[in-house]
Amino acid sequence: MLQDVKRGLLFTMVTMVLFGGLYPMALWAVGRVVFPAQAEGSLIRSTEGKVLGSTLIAQRFDQPGYFHPRPSGVDFNAASSGGTNDGPSNPEHLKAVRQRLDALVAAEGVPASRVPSEMVTASGGGLDPHIPPDAAELQINRVAAARGAEPSRVRELLARHIEPPTLGFLGRARVNVLELNVALDRELGIYNAATPAGKR
Repeated sequence: MLQDVKRGLLFTMVTMVLFGGLYPMALWAVGRVVFPAQAEGSLIRSTEGKVLGSTLIAQRFDQPGYFHPRPSGVDFNAASSGGTNDGPSNPEHLKAVRQRLDALVAAEGVPASRVPSEMVTASGGGLDPHIPPDAAELQINRVAAARGAEPSRVRELLARHIEPPTLGFLGRARVNVLELNVALDRELGIYNAATPAGKR
């Protein structure tokens, strides 16, 4: 019996060291070496090193000089992801969609038929960092006018930030809104809406 106890204790110690120490450390080391950006949270930093956000989490952008993300059911609160859970026949949901659609038609100067559904409905997690290319395309003229830039230059910048489907066939093409807006500031200058204190 004593031998069985010793064997059990030895097995426990070995598995604790192996799976509670060596294995996690090996995974951490591989992540730091092979995927350093992802291991840090896929952060985007300014040229001064300040963290601007993560490419995995949507942020609120409502100034005219920036591309806007899709609506968020959690008000872009990264500590509380989730959807609104409103069904397509819910009167409050339909009212919110109509208000968003009317606001987009007015702001972008486009017919309602051009507005993708992603721009009037919140994602399931409320923090989707991507929008479809056509959702970004319809915002080009507003962004260019607010920044005093040629639409063609903004369109060229957008084209460089369209991500193809994963592995060429999974999902569809998309645009990371934070990455695109950071690129706008870097190439066209930081946007100031009316005063030098303008914010994103």
